[in-house]
Amino acid sequence: MAAVEKSASFAPLGALRRTLESPSGRALVSFVLLAVLLLVVFPLGLSVFRLNLVGKYLTYAFVAIGLVLCWGHGGILSLGQGVFFGLGGYCMAMFLKLEASDPESTAIQSTPGIPDFMDWNQLTALPAFWVPFESLVFTLLAVPLLPGLFALVLGLAMFKRRVGGVYFAIITQAIASILSILIIGQQGHTGGVNGITDLKTLAGWDIRTDSAKVVLYYVNAVLLLGAIALGHSLLRSKLGRLLVPLFTQLKPPHKRKS
Repeated sequence: MAAVEKSASFAPLGALRRTLESPSGRALVSFVLLAVLLLVVFPLGLSVFRLNLVGKYLTYAFVAIGLVLCWGHGGILSLGQGVFFGLGGYCMAMFLKLEASDPESTAIQSTPGIPDFMDWNQLTALPAFWVPFESLVFTLLAVPLLPGLFALVLGLAMFKRRVGGVYFAIITQAIASILSILIIGQQGHTGGVNGITDLKTLAGWDIRTDSAKVVLYYVNAVLLLGAIALGHSLLRSKLGRLLVPLFTQLKPPHKRKS
């Protein structure tokens, strides 16, 4: 009787162990450990300078998540993943640069009120495609939507023609090279090889202070954890389970495995 009661008392522990040993359980444990590392260990154990560096490194993890979904599960190697990442980053940088280029701060320029690199390249007015980024609301919408729209157009153009394998990789690499040459060549409109620098405030909030760097680190970490959770949920959804079969269907008939 005592043995039966003892085994019954350990039954919940056995169920918990089986749950943790399952794929979903291991994923949950890994996610919790990562969250503790990012939200507790790093902020408590690192200086603001090093924490800011970690925050910069974490931004590249968003690119890695996209590659995991695209290449790791869909079998499609994109060598231009940085294009979509860079487009979103440029959208926010344009807003921040415009906020830092108010007429008072740029009074020494030949044309006050425009970014310094535009003045250096003898532009006398703000380019039309920069004007919408004076709005924070527009910028926050453009950060995810503009890269997503570009990816949608690119994907439709290639997938409708069943482009895959090495051809897909070459095309995405070519697009990345073209955009890189375009951005560097249009220095007066984009900042050229230096990019957009000397960013100071976000909606009047000084982002150069130590406290701002800590807050931005937490925002970055939380968004990254959210992206990981979203990616995991996507893979467990019907759409996620169709990624591999869909890629198989995109292959030419003579290259499909029977």
